[in-house]
Amino acid sequence: MLASLKTYYQRQMMRPGFVGLFVNPFYFARRELFHAVRELSRDINGRVLDVGCGTRPYESLVAAREYVGLELDTPENRRTKNADVYYNGHKLPFEDRSFDAVICNQVLEHIFEPDAFLREIARVLKAGGKLLLTVPFVWDEHEQPRDFGRYSSFGLAALLDRNGFRILRHAKTAADVRTLFQLANAYLYKVTVTRSAYANLLITLVLMAPFNLLGTLLAWLTPGNQDLFLDNVVLAERA
Repeated sequence: MLASLKTYYQRQMMRPGFVGLFVNPFYFARRELFHAVRELSRDINGRVLDVGCGTRPYESLVAAREYVGLELDTPENRRTKNADVYYNGHKLPFEDRSFDAVICNQVLEHIFEPDAFLREIARVLKAGGKLLLTVPFVWDEHEQPRDFGRYSSFGLAALLDRNGFRILRHAKTAADVRTLFQLANAYLYKVTVTRSAYANLLITLVLMAPFNLLGTLLAWLTPGNQDLFLDNVVLAERA
């Protein structure tokens, strides 16, 4: 029973539904990211590489013949055992043109040399291969000190273009008043988080769930704004 509840709770953290409104302090960010990735991942298939795979939250969304999770070779990543392959953070340990598609989810902001990183991704992709890339535009610093950038839609487009990628689709998540409420909740979470999961859940219910509900309501009542959003979600093709 407890294991089932834990699994359900973890799902509400990454793919929040109605319950996520009340228990997920990152409800708008995670929900919108999931929906955008689900929509754009329909063209991801074949042999797929997930660069910086983390917990592999979107693996089930793609029709992969083979799904390879890649992570930095660190003691923490070795301990979690979510990745299939570990590397040094520079050269991808794969042959040229060995993948049909690459997923890179919320990783690019942690890359100090993004051009070199994207050239490596282009190298291991087949001609015409797809890149599904997500990266923040507005978010607080995280995983410090390895947090090096935020990307406007135009900056990201230029970066991809000069490294051999053509954008097929580009989505902006929570491009409305929800961005403001999500940032407020991110602030509240950071200044109130404790070591107790139960205390954190109670704090979320009391302080952050009201912002999730109010943000949802106001998003229906107020106009959107494509100039202010949380994340870029891009489907691109290797030239």
